[in-house]
Amino acid sequence: MSGIRSTDTKPELAVRRYLHKQGLRYRLHARDLPGSPDLVLPRHRAAVFVHGCYWHRHQGCRFASEPKSNFEFWQAKFQANVQRDKKAEHDLLEAGWRVFVIWECEISVTRLEGLYQAVLDDSLCAR
Repeated sequence: MSGIRSTDTKPELAVRRYLHKQGLRYRLHARDLPGSPDLVLPRHRAAVFVHGCYWHRHQGCRFASEPKSNFEFWQAKFQANVQRDKKAEHDLLEAGWRVFVIWECEISVTRLEGLYQAVLDDSLCAR
């Protein structure tokens, strides 16, 4: 388990590279916000979570498999992860942030373009 990364994962780096190439600047893992979003774009009041399908239980995804051993432990752990994600998203929305979740299996140029447009379109910031 010690080899599993929580930051700087391949999906996260792909999202970061794309948004940076498009000219967006962000903060990483803002500990002062609920859930410590992977990317925070303060100018746009946007928080981006890059979720791994296995750990955050992406519904219907082939990567969200069920472990065969110690089943009860893993069910409780996964359920706690999902509940923590929901609470963080709710708290951010209550604080006036826009929240975007991109799943590991969905990362593609088309999806990243959509994320970029969504961040820009509803921007409530004064430039």
